[in-house]
Amino acid sequence: MRPMSYGQGGPQSQWDPWKPHSQQSWNTGGDDGTPDWAALAEASETRNKRRKLLFVVGGAVATVAIGTAVAMAVVSANGGGDPVAGPSSLPASASLPSGSATPSFAPTSAPPPLDPRDFIASAKKDTAPLSADTLFPGTQLTMGDTVYKKGATADTTNCASAAGGNLPKILTSGRCTRLIRATYTNGGVAFTVGVAVFDDQAQATTVRQQAKKKAMVRSLPGKGVKSFCNSAVCLTTTNSVGRYAYFTTGGFLDGKNVTSKDTKVFSAGNDLQQFIFNQIYRRGQAQASAAANR
Repeated sequence: MRPMSYGQGGPQSQWDPWKPHSQQSWNTGGDDGTPDWAALAEASETRNKRRKLLFVVGGAVATVAIGTAVAMAVVSANGGGDPVAGPSSLPASASLPSGSATPSFAPTSAPPPLDPRDFIASAKKDTAPLSADTLFPGTQLTMGDTVYKKGATADTTNCASAAGGNLPKILTSGRCTRLIRATYTNGGVAFTVGVAVFDDQAQATTVRQQAKKKAMVRSLPGKGVKSFCNSAVCLTTTNSVGRYAYFTTGGFLDGKNVTSKDTKVFSAGNDLQQFIFNQIYRRGQAQASAAANR
């Protein structure tokens, strides 16, 4: 047998451009040794395709790598260089605080505000200056739309001398220490307001209860106000707050008797009772405020 020539019969070896020492078949279509140019062109094209594929894959890997680098750079720059906490940086679930936990603070409580009534309940605490000017300041007072002009004032430690009816005896037994008075007028109506001072609230309360009937503070004329309520029927009131019992006596300046229809007199009596209550209570407020700020 003669040996097989290239391109004739038998198994033909395949040339792989990426495999070293492989053989390339030269199919000449004859025995003249001329290379098969068509086969060479096909092999060259195959080589180029593989090379392009490798370049494409390599480019994709490079793109992913660059993208990852950019992403890491962004994460590192966030928060002044500290990595942003992600799920992997959280502590284990067992170490997380309970969702129901709430911050606890030490209990604090502001001291209760001082009660003004405590300061006007006894002479020991009620130490602010007391006079006709502090109880009845100014030359007039306004209650709502009504203006009352202030007349004479008086201040005495002989409480019985400024009282009438059963009140002198009641004030004496109740140990009244002072009786301060002032008169106010509006039109033809005049009222004297009297404030009796005691050492404590219990004494003032007892006097108020005993003075409900046939007890009155004497009217105080002067400063252009003539005598009133000396013989005519007049309106009298009695009340107390703290260590003070306060009274009003009022009626007409012309000596006319007061009746239940004289609403102007009753209105004036209510106004002056409210006024003196406010004055005494403000006294307690001022002292409570001063004590709280010390």
